[in-house]
This record gives sequence, C-alpha cells and structure tokens, in this order.
Amino acid sequence: METLNRWERALERWEEALVAKVFRSEPVELLGALQRECDDHAVVCGPHRVVVPNVYDVALADAVYEELERRGCSVGEELTDHLMRHAEENGYEWAGPPTVHVTRSSTVPNGRYQVASNPMSHIRADAFTAPVPG
Repeated sequence: METLNRWERALERWEEALVAKVFRSEPVELLGALQRECDDHAVVCGPHRVVVPNVYDVALADAVYEELERRGCSVGEELTDHLMRHAEENGYEWAGPPTVHVTRSSTVPNGRYQVASNPMSHIRADAFTAPVPG
C-alpha cells in the first residue's frame, strides 16, 4: 500500500511539473480556480451523493493561448485529468462526461485566465435523485 502511495505522489509531482511547464506564471492558481469552480457548484443530492458540473470553460489571455498553441500542448486534457482526480478525491459524481474547453480571449478579467462551469444542457434535475427501491 505504501508503494502505491509513493507512486501516486510521484505521479502528482510529475503532473504538477508538466502543468508548470505549460503555464509558466502561477499554474497552481489556475488549478485552484478550476477546483473552486467545481466545489462551489457541487449539489448535494443525498447523504452519499454530490454531483458537480461536467463542462468547464477556461478562457486564456491571448498571449498565454498563443504560447500553448505554439508548443502544441493539450491543456484541455491535462486540466480535465486534474479535475477528475479532484472529483475522485472528494467523492463527487459528474453530471455527465467531464470536459475542460480551453479558448482564447482578449477580455479575461485578470489578464491571464477565467474559469466557468455548467452541467450538460440535456441533463435533467430529476436524473440526480436516487431511484426508489421497488
């Protein structure tokens, strides 16, 4: 079990290093914003069921987006993987398949990025209730 924990920590460090290379300026801040967006929109549907939005939009400032595009980075996939681990650690369920869309924007408020989330539009609220045993 200890060996597994060491491997998990090593993978987490590797991921953080990769994301740090992709986002030169304060990658932890963006990852934290993505986690907060997830946590802030979590819906408690029962004593053991918490559902979170599955679609996240990350708007990057033009300069950041251009740098990532030049490097050929798959930032959306990396951010989705990070968010999936965060949800697993917290026992969250997704409203649908988790996705992080990364776009370019010249109007992000902090000059670097902006994060927003939504559940998939075809997900109905009653889908979150547990079925009554019959």
